[in-house]
Amino acid sequence: MERVNPNFCYSLVSLVTVTSLVSCGNQQKKSQTSPLNIVYIMTDDHTAQMMSCYDSRYIETPNLDRLATEGVRFTQSFVANSLSGPSRACMLTGKHSCANKFYDNTTCVFDSSQQTFPKLLQKVGYQTAIVGKWHLESLPSGFDYWEVVPGQGDYYNPDFITQNNDTIQKHGYITNIITDDAIDWMENKRDPNKPFCLMIHHKAIHRNWLADTCNLSYYEDKSFPLPKNFFDDYDGRLAAAAQEMSIVKDMDMIYDLKMLQPDKNTRLKALYEKQLARMDSAQRKAWDDFYTPVINDFYKRNLQGEELANWKFQRYMRDYMKTVKSLDDNVGRILDYLKEKGLLDNTLIVYTSDQGFYMGEHGWFDKRFMYEESMRTPLVMRLPKGFARRGDISELVQNIDYAPTFLELAGAEIPSDIQGVSLVPLLKGESPKNWRKALYYHFYEYPAEHMVKRHYGIRTERYKLIHFYNDIDCWELYDLQADPMEMCNLYGQKEYEVIVKDLKKQLLELQEQYNDPVRLSLSRDRE
Repeated sequence: MERVNPNFCYSLVSLVTVTSLVSCGNQQKKSQTSPLNIVYIMTDDHTAQMMSCYDSRYIETPNLDRLATEGVRFTQSFVANSLSGPSRACMLTGKHSCANKFYDNTTCVFDSSQQTFPKLLQKVGYQTAIVGKWHLESLPSGFDYWEVVPGQGDYYNPDFITQNNDTIQKHGYITNIITDDAIDWMENKRDPNKPFCLMIHHKAIHRNWLADTCNLSYYEDKSFPLPKNFFDDYDGRLAAAAQEMSIVKDMDMIYDLKMLQPDKNTRLKALYEKQLARMDSAQRKAWDDFYTPVINDFYKRNLQGEELANWKFQRYMRDYMKTVKSLDDNVGRILDYLKEKGLLDNTLIVYTSDQGFYMGEHGWFDKRFMYEESMRTPLVMRLPKGFARRGDISELVQNIDYAPTFLELAGAEIPSDIQGVSLVPLLKGESPKNWRKALYYHFYEYPAEHMVKRHYGIRTERYKLIHFYNDIDCWELYDLQADPMEMCNLYGQKEYEVIVKDLKKQLLELQEQYNDPVRLSLSRDRE
């Protein structure tokens, strides 16, 4: 697909290294005579619904789609814990949260001394680099070069922590800056005689979706239909009713939707004003020129009820899409750079996100739940020369699989304690008969922001069984074939007793396989 030449407010270029997936730790093969480069591009909260090679209803993402067109698209790609830091820890280690010990964003610090795939790549001669978002509290290790944002980072004129432990501020829009830094590393800082693994990890498309000034007017003429379950009443789903991530009730008018007024005070107003204060005069003028008439019109209309709910949804969708546009433009710059330098034939390019996100489904924004929109994540790969596989890959894959995949492609040994499965056979066009039939999921961060209950569960190709626990004890069962929107909890219905019994057996087997201590409570429940 030909890329439209974008207009950038600041110089752009995004790079990424990707190779995913690990094998349960047994066999290892050298697939290439010449070691492959890996560019793994990862975003934050980019959901498959907002990527046109997965869903054409909302947005066009021509550069991301190029990866799928020139490579493969995974149609059953999932995470093990739908939260930024834990998801990154799963990806780096090839292990579930119960094994890498980074359970949540509020109480954990990632143990950087533990085994990660970048460290293992270094041992077989790879140069490793990460630019952008780290979000694991500790400083990066296992990288020959790194430059990361503190915490979530800022969209405008962001700070970066350098390898010398200095904090410096850079001028511009963060997605452009991360791309520029990634290209600069490839062009000027790496040894061209060695293979490399470059991780380009973006802040985008994280809340609160501050677009680049050159994209502020995009999508303003578009209107979007509300999801069919936008006004979900959560009947039969107690945990879903208890969350605090409702667009109607919990999405902040100032922080999230930018409707700033001096005499309006909200819980997050000060944080939003702090973000605006990072802008220079030209950036702030462009911002105010766009938002002032929108703000004036909104408060003049005094919307209420369903009209207000629909207005908030439309504003959210547009802001999110504008942030995606900058990301897509920058991915195009990375692809163009690799092509210009003759690196495409020997480089695996992977694009994914740390989890999915709700775009109004169930009335929500954010993630966390094991439901489809947040457990799913996009995963596309542009394959190097020698891999003829093209099109869709439908096997169940998970973000713990990335590490073993990268290691096998690099000719490195896959340690036996890695819990993921290498995707290399799938990339070669094989259909392994013993491929997994179910995925395990465990979310721990509660009580915390958005108040999603702790839960674990199993997802097969047709069914999903979830157990919410801690201060609640509720089970949910969904037939994904008959009820893809997960609106009807079938748990407790007599005709599904045999299915539930089998799923609980499989769930316990997965918990034992991954050595999750919570399995003890499930064992008692089955007795």
